[in-house]
Amino acid sequence: RKHPLEIPPPSEKDWLKDDEEDFFLQDPDRKRDALPRPFRMINKLVMLVFENAMEIIERREMRREAQKLKVQPTKCFPTAEFQVTGRANCLVVSGKYIFVGLSVGLSAFKVSDCKEVCAWDAVKTEICAIHALDLGNERHVLLAVDEMGLVWLFCFHKESFVLIKILNEVEDISRRSTCVEVVLSPGGDYAGVLLQGNTKAWLEIYRLPKDSWLKEMEKSPGAATGLACRERRSSWTSVADIFLLQESPVSANKADAKLSLPVLLLKVKPPKPVTGSSFKSPLDALKKVDDDSMLGLGYNHLIKDSQWEQQEAIFRSTYRDYLEAEGERESKEEIPRHATFHFLLPSWILQVGPEMKVQPGVPAGISVHWDGSHNFCLYLLNRPLKEKVDSDPKPDVVWPCAAPIACSAVSSCSRYLALACEDATITIWDKHLGYPLSVTAILEERLIRSIYFL
Repeated sequence: RKHPLEIPPPSEKDWLKDDEEDFFLQDPDRKRDALPRPFRMINKLVMLVFENAMEIIERREMRREAQKLKVQPTKCFPTAEFQVTGRANCLVVSGKYIFVGLSVGLSAFKVSDCKEVCAWDAVKTEICAIHALDLGNERHVLLAVDEMGLVWLFCFHKESFVLIKILNEVEDISRRSTCVEVVLSPGGDYAGVLLQGNTKAWLEIYRLPKDSWLKEMEKSPGAATGLACRERRSSWTSVADIFLLQESPVSANKADAKLSLPVLLLKVKPPKPVTGSSFKSPLDALKKVDDDSMLGLGYNHLIKDSQWEQQEAIFRSTYRDYLEAEGERESKEEIPRHATFHFLLPSWILQVGPEMKVQPGVPAGISVHWDGSHNFCLYLLNRPLKEKVDSDPKPDVVWPCAAPIACSAVSSCSRYLALACEDATITIWDKHLGYPLSVTAILEERLIRSIYFL
């Protein structure tokens, strides 16, 4: 060429229009199908809605796939139903019977056909909790707690209820106590009842004469049958008869049943706060100690009240900043009002003397720890009946813990014991061998409220 290449000058016809600035992003095949501006805005909104819908669908599909990989629980549907009189509050299964606590009393149903076999509505009291245990030979022991906190002890024999005693009944209403917890020992030899009064709480342990009940029922089978028939008729008797039963239900049942009453073995009270010593010399304190074979509750010491106050003042002056930051308030120690207790079989931890007979499968003692207490106390149950019930018995074994005990549990085989303290430390003990199996510390921010063996 004769002349070098030059860029031609721009012309107005080559200028890009506003709506063609993104021409290089358009499909050449759809160049003539471009929508006007309002329609393009609608198109974008529709596409946005469609994309959001697809994202939601994909997330739901992922959740469904993840749910399919999990183990699905078995769905259970009712196979039978039974009608009750009044409102059902609680129920328990013992052997081949279902015992239901109603708003008007008790009812017993057969598990096989769900038919009612017996009803107890002599005093029209509302039953809020039931504990039952099969004693064998068609006998069952029941502990029922009513709306007033009274504990009713029944023996169910040959499809009839026999009221034995109201455990916490008192003549003076002002001294009435309410039941907080009821526990039946394995085998039904003992029963524990935790009671609360107006200002105090205590634990009562009863021995149940179940063998005597069987002999007494075999000698006089008509008593239980007559009682059951009278209980069935009470629903349609006159109003006067019902009020008569309400006035003296215990005396009427005692006259018909004539069964041996349970024996009160122990009455355990919560530990008192440790205060200053009143002993003048170490010899006075040693006289109060039975022997040196076990630890005590810490009452027999030589620390004066002035020493306690001096120690408290030193502690508060040293850690004043921390106490102010946490906003700790001075509060007096209160006596605990709740306890956790378990029935224990004989073991190395709870040894029984050679003079006491031990039966296999029968509890030899109980373990008790009160709320806020560091001590895990064990009491023997094999006590002679001639001895008077001590109002405040000393524990036979005391385990002091580093922190207050929050909760405890005993395995179904009664061999392992778990203690969980408020410092989130769990200790598993082998009671047969008498030493701990493991100690596990959880994060300090955690608070253990309950513990169970699976």
